[in-house]
This record gives sequence, C-alpha cells and structure tokens, in this order.
Amino acid sequence: MFFSALLSALNGAVAKLLGDELSALEIVFFRNLFGVVFILITLRHTPTQLPGGKPLLLLWRGIFGFSALLLFFYTITRIPLGEAITLNKTSPLFVALLAFFILHERLSRRGMVALIVGFLGVILITKPGGADVGLPHLLGVAGGLFAASAYTTIRSIRDIYDSRMIVLSFMATGVLIPLLLFAIAPHYAPGSLDFLLAPFIMPHTLHTWLLLTLIGITATLSQWLLTKAYSATNAGVIGIVGYSVIPFSIFFGTLLGDALPDLCTLAGIVLIVVSGLMVRRA
Repeated sequence: MFFSALLSALNGAVAKLLGDELSALEIVFFRNLFGVVFILITLRHTPTQLPGGKPLLLLWRGIFGFSALLLFFYTITRIPLGEAITLNKTSPLFVALLAFFILHERLSRRGMVALIVGFLGVILITKPGGADVGLPHLLGVAGGLFAASAYTTIRSIRDIYDSRMIVLSFMATGVLIPLLLFAIAPHYAPGSLDFLLAPFIMPHTLHTWLLLTLIGITATLSQWLLTKAYSATNAGVIGIVGYSVIPFSIFFGTLLGDALPDLCTLAGIVLIVVSGLMVRRA
C-alpha cells in the first residue's frame, strides 16, 4: 500500500505535467485506453467465471468512476497537487453518507463526528469567501462525491462481477464518453464547461507520449498493488497507510513548483485525514 500510494502520487504529478499540453479529458481518455487494452488481455488469458446480471449498475459504476477521474485530473491541473489529492480523499466521508441513505447501513456517533470533522477540513482547504477558492476546489470535492458513488455501486455488484469486469466498465466508459465529448466540443462556445468539452489534440511530441505511457503504467501498477494490499491484511491498516499519498503528493507538487501549503490548508489536510481514519473505524 505504501508503494501504491507513492505511485498514485507520481501518477498525479505526471497528470499535472501533462496538463500543460493536454486537457484533463484527453488525459483521462489515454489513461483509460491503456487500461482497457491491459484488462482485455487478462480477460482473454483468464475468462471471468462470475454470472453478472446487473448491467445497469455496472454502467453507473463506469459513469461515476469516469466523472470522478475527470474532475480529479482537472483539479490536479489547476490547484496544488497536495490539495487536489486531499479533496479527492473526502470520498470515505461521502461513502459513509451514501451507505447510510442508499444502503441503509448504520452510521455510528463516531461516524457522524467524523463527517463533521472532515467537512470542516474541506472548508479550511477551500477557504470559502477567500481569494483562493474557485471552481477547481469545488469540482475537487465533487470528484470525491463521484468516487464515493462509484465505490458504493461496487459494493452492490462485487459478488456477481469479476473485479476486472468492474474495472473494465469504468475504463471503457472513460474511453467512450470522451470520444463523444470530443465530437461535441467543436460545436460548443467556450465557457464554464471547458474542462468537459475540450477539443481533441493529437499528441505530437515524444515527450508527451512518454508521459502518457508513464501515467498508464503508474496507474495500473498502483491499482494492482492496492488490490494485493487489501487481499493481504486488515483493511483498516491498509486505509491508514493509504493516506501517505498526501505527503507524497505535497512533495511531488513542490518539485513541480507548487507553493507549500499554508497553515490553514495544512490544518484542513490533517482534519480530512483524521476524519477518514475515524470513518474507517466507525
């Protein structure tokens, strides 16, 4: 899990570098294209044995996952890397809320306190009413909500679909929807939806292709190590180690020119980490 977190932070750093040349939508497209090829190869080698039967939930998992990834990459290209990844880490808080309202799971007193602490952390990072808050911060929180929706959907289909099919639904959606949006983009006047309706620009330098290859490799290895970690030991321990992605991200972000987080932002990061750990124990 430690190395998975390191690769995840590196993946975010590569995405930030690519943001100077490509839109977030195009980064998502190429990242998922790499993953689709990899998953199809594994399915050809070892076909799935589980029955399936809930294609609509599989589709929703793909849509939620694509939306979360798009907003995550957009946020990475617009605000410091450490802040972007911390806002994405609000997903456990939203999972707890969605599990309570949709799956009717119990929410303990510790869980309710954790939600309050976590969202106070979000407020400290986004600084509502201040000069630093903007659309990227709000979309970063929305990305956490979409990620939580994807995780909640997985809990409903994990026993009837092979994990590779679940991942494939996410990655295939992350290829097909961008293709549709690329087709619409030339007919769209520039505005607040630029992050969603961006024109396709074919990468034309070796540097860009190397970065795209690197983002595909680091994303795949990070997910593989994450899966191995969760299958090897207690999920609570793994969850704690997973938060090491935040200091890694701050480190990579400063290497790329991000300013170090101010005290208010650091306090918000700490609150979100504490709340995430409280939710896992609730």
